Amino acid sequence: MFVPELPVATARLRRRVADSVRPDGAVRGPCRSRVLESALLLRLLERAGLEADHHRRVAGFLAGRLDGAEPLDRLLATIALRHADDPDEHGAGHLLDRFLERAPAFLTARKRVLLETVLTLLGPPRRAARRPFDPNAFDTGNLHPWAHVQTVALKVALADLTGHADRVTHAELRLLVDTQQTPGVWEGNLLVHLLVLHALADRPHLDGLIVNGVAKALVHQRADGGVPFVTDTDTWCAVTAGVALDASGAPYEVRRRIGDHLAAGQRVDGGWSYTDAAALADVDDTSVAIEFLHATDPVRYRRTIDSGLRALWSYQGADGGFPTYIVGAPSEACMTAAAVNALSVRASRHVERITAARRFLAGAQHPDGTFDPDWSRSRYHAIFRALLATDACGPDAYRATVKRSLTAVRDGQNADGGWGQQPGDPSDAISTAYALIALCRQADPRPVARGLEHLMHAQRPDGGIDSVPDMLGTRPFLYVIPCLADHFTLLALGHIGNRLATRSRRPGAPRGPGVQAAYPSTLRAPGPGIAGARGAARTTPTQTGERSPA
Repeated sequence: MFVPELPVATARLRRRVADSVRPDGAVRGPCRSRVLESALLLRLLERAGLEADHHRRVAGFLAGRLDGAEPLDRLLATIALRHADDPDEHGAGHLLDRFLERAPAFLTARKRVLLETVLTLLGPPRRAARRPFDPNAFDTGNLHPWAHVQTVALKVALADLTGHADRVTHAELRLLVDTQQTPGVWEGNLLVHLLVLHALADRPHLDGLIVNGVAKALVHQRADGGVPFVTDTDTWCAVTAGVALDASGAPYEVRRRIGDHLAAGQRVDGGWSYTDAAALADVDDTSVAIEFLHATDPVRYRRTIDSGLRALWSYQGADGGFPTYIVGAPSEACMTAAAVNALSVRASRHVERITAARRFLAGAQHPDGTFDPDWSRSRYHAIFRALLATDACGPDAYRATVKRSLTAVRDGQNADGGWGQQPGDPSDAISTAYALIALCRQADPRPVARGLEHLMHAQRPDGGIDSVPDMLGTRPFLYVIPCLADHFTLLALGHIGNRLATRSRRPGAPRGPGVQAAYPSTLRAPGPGIAGARGAARTTPTQTGERSPA
């Protein structure tokens, strides 16, 4: 057998992921505490005069991060706890430069404003007085709602701290106040929520609003004392669990529960947001939801899928690519790949759109086979999704694009069989899972066998997977959703299992022993995309023979 432990490991992990699906179909993987939001909460509690048990617990969380692995986290915790007055003494400028290299180029200026303003908020007042205030740094043109509110909050906060309150308009204050009229944290985004509260603090007529806003944030204080980036990521957890369960052969009933939950949470515009607590839809969640619903039951969810596809159409730019949130924003390779994989469930209706998007992907690829940074710190996330989007269209159309991607993955394998997030990084389970999905599109079984053996060592007795985090938000800050390691590992095991099953079904296939005999010489999954490993070819209780045209 290819790797003897594969069937048992897959079954254990599949059972764990299936057990995480609630009766209503939700998959609510919690988001862990993060230093950025916790530091902002600590200072806000002090500004609002609410230094009690909650303050002690947040301070305890930050104190535990003073020796953490992330240099920026150490700096933020140090300044927030007043262990240092001047960030520049800790090389803040150089640290920010290095950190911002991880963000897409079109975001660098805005993220620098965010980080510099946060350091000013956390530092002593006398340092704030020395900061220049440039209103042009807070341009809100063509920003999605979260970024728009965040930018206005940063402007108002810095204007107050630097003595330029006269540069703040009534409309800007009104915008920020309006976000506090919702019952919970606006759009489920604690980072934006806390920045808004900092911007509105020290205004006597808003004392009640600040106290109420702090109370909303404290609802999400974790057992370790910190607070997370977002309240939850239910939609993303649901769609990734769904495609993984589908690829690994989970029962229809559990997938149908997820599907019904997603269908009920579809936004009016046809898209999906990262959580059912938010209104702003995005290309990524919408695309994977479409793939999953089609793979699970294309008849039951036909109208939901068609509405989602219409929502996707509106995002496509003149360059053929797709952004993350709003029309007219810069196109991104990973989002474009996600959209291609979704549009391919009705491929015959979207030939021109898919062709334009694939051309964008080919043009966006770097000579080394990688793509610009996306929503993962791992380079293999965008690679595997772009590979699924381009390789599925045939062996010749994007031969060079596919070859470069596969070469980048093969060349990145570490001596222990796994892959790290970037060259030279130690191997981790999520990056290894991404790489293995990519390598299911090529012939050589040896790197896959080595990678699988590494992945098996990351599995715990309860079936779960240990891994470093890779998801980014707001980019390039890491945030931690532990269940995603389970989902993407199960997805990889499903792709590999179906590759092996393809081999066993081939008439006349040799049955000799060893890795090579068990691994087919080619893979053409039934359909493209994350869910394409299995779903497009499976029938369901309500399916009437429809198959993906791709």
